[in-house]
Amino acid sequence: MSQTVSQKILAEHAGLKSIEPGEIVKANIDIAMAPDLTAVIAYQAMKEMGVKKVWDKSKVVFLNDHIAPATNIQNATLHKQCREIAKEEDFTFFYDINAGVCHQVLPEKGHVWPGMLLVGADSHTCTHGAFGAFATGVGSTDMGAALATGKLWFKVPETIRVEVNGVLPKWVAPKDVVLKSAKEIGADGATYMAIEYGGEAIRSMSMAGRMTICNMAIEMGGKTGIVEPDRITDTFLKGRVRNKYKIIKSDPNAEYAKRLDIDASALEPQVACPHAVDNVKDVTKVVGTKVDQVFIGSCTNGRLEDLEEAAKILKGKRISRDVRLMVTPSSFEVYDAANAMGIIKVFMDAGGVVCNPSCGACFGGNNGVIAPGEVSLSTSNRNFRGRQGSTEGYVYLCSPATAAASALAGVISDPREVK
Repeated sequence: MSQTVSQKILAEHAGLKSIEPGEIVKANIDIAMAPDLTAVIAYQAMKEMGVKKVWDKSKVVFLNDHIAPATNIQNATLHKQCREIAKEEDFTFFYDINAGVCHQVLPEKGHVWPGMLLVGADSHTCTHGAFGAFATGVGSTDMGAALATGKLWFKVPETIRVEVNGVLPKWVAPKDVVLKSAKEIGADGATYMAIEYGGEAIRSMSMAGRMTICNMAIEMGGKTGIVEPDRITDTFLKGRVRNKYKIIKSDPNAEYAKRLDIDASALEPQVACPHAVDNVKDVTKVVGTKVDQVFIGSCTNGRLEDLEEAAKILKGKRISRDVRLMVTPSSFEVYDAANAMGIIKVFMDAGGVVCNPSCGACFGGNNGVIAPGEVSLSTSNRNFRGRQGSTEGYVYLCSPATAAASALAGVISDPREVK
């Protein structure tokens, strides 16, 4: 029976030879991850089930990353509770405020590998599908069950195959590919489905680019995003992953619920307009829209190559006096590398503010909340009302290159036109 990579991974973890979409399976989990905003709730749910200890302290990862450092007493208390749980359980892996965003830290620290089953109490856990893993977000109660037993029930998803061929033009990025996907699939067009990306443009894409694309599967309703692993995957994971892993790929004649073809060569920079992630337009359709704040960062686009791309446009220039530029590297590893390359100085010399790695500005937690009537142009993943502050604000989504070009002009701008 022909199977997709998602079916194969779930089948293997359920101890079955093959499975069909719609089937319910009970699968063994390799890693369970919870960030500060959900970790304590999930742990309490486990305790309410009558379980005193997590099923395997070496397979649970807690992180303080969403509001880091804590901005008020409530957040400080939450972080304290996470630290106390990690100490009580003697977790093998706990990352405090000096690590970074969970979805960047996990692969950096070797907690993600091809063929694994990873669940996280955060919706953007689908990011890790970039490594050929089945990775998905779950609610706090489900995470409590995962912490207790190391197993969860899953409905086997159907799969949408997105084939991206051609070569991305200069200043057109993986973010533009996924925004185009969102436009074509819709904000709920992949509900409880896997989105499998392939094609020559994906095969030549870096791990950072693949992570960007898989990160936003949830914005189309997806259960996960996934890319088949290859030598690029192996190169990133070398020296990071401690255990051996198996390369799993879809069968050539695997059945897909839908197919979408994207011509990378013909793609322009894309912008998702308020207040929906699938309200996507070519940048040329929104050029000239005034912006008050530009945010470069998040688990979508805070990686080294994202910062490097933006810095190429900003180097030797100053941002508009009417714009605030917020830059947040996705981890301290990224921050350190960017600093060593002089990228951090480029942002500061341009008039930007560089923040410590955290999720803050992405979801309006801290570091960059917008006021009523203000416009944020962001490299993050969501633009619904109130996402980055006031419900009377407006959030547009774009690539790092488009963000940098727009910070210079004070209005949404086409990076291809920057001299």
